[in-house]
Amino acid sequence: MAFDTDRVSTITFDSYSTLVDVDAAEKALADRVADPEPVSRLWRARSLEYTFVANQIDAYQPFYEMNRDALQYALDAHGVDLTMEERDDILAVYHELDVFDDVRDGIERLRDGGYGCYVVSNGNPEMLESMVEHADIGDLIEDTVSADEIRMFKPAAALYRHAAGRTGTPIDEIAHVTAGWFDVMGAQHAGMQGVRVDRKGAPWETFGGEPDLTVETFYDLADELDV
Repeated sequence: MAFDTDRVSTITFDSYSTLVDVDAAEKALADRVADPEPVSRLWRARSLEYTFVANQIDAYQPFYEMNRDALQYALDAHGVDLTMEERDDILAVYHELDVFDDVRDGIERLRDGGYGCYVVSNGNPEMLESMVEHADIGDLIEDTVSADEIRMFKPAAALYRHAAGRTGTPIDEIAHVTAGWFDVMGAQHAGMQGVRVDRKGAPWETFGGEPDLTVETFYDLADELDV
């Protein structure tokens, strides 16, 4: 489906991997783990898998706790024995992840172009508060919408519909911007337009349909919307 710029009045952004770089968490592992890359990758993968399962078996817990459990599993799987304090120090990096270079200027262009900008995330409110502060976008976004508000994670349609209600926007007037393939599909399934941010030149998933639009940076989205 082609991206319909005329339909867009509100833009929602995913947080982790979209506004901030979760790969930067690998740096927090580097001082304590001999080979941090595979631990970091398993940590992120398990964290997402736990949210998918939680949706299906009604086992919600705040994302920070999901992330803690996933980190512990990744450490155990790679035979890394750390104290609880060391683990929590690594986990705390999620409050100060590196911000992608195009985020602030890109959102500012979109906001100045007349689009309401929001964050819609699996992160619990405390995580989102620190992320917004660290990314220095508090003056540019209208609000953050957390999965914690309805105790369901992406890609559950209920979360996107809840976000539409919180923004006061008809769901088909929202463009959801995300690096997550499952998040693109979830947003589209719920009735939004799905915009994929592909900063790494990764292939699109062979499962499911295509994004409504693929961009490399937020600047490309601003160009597409002519702002």
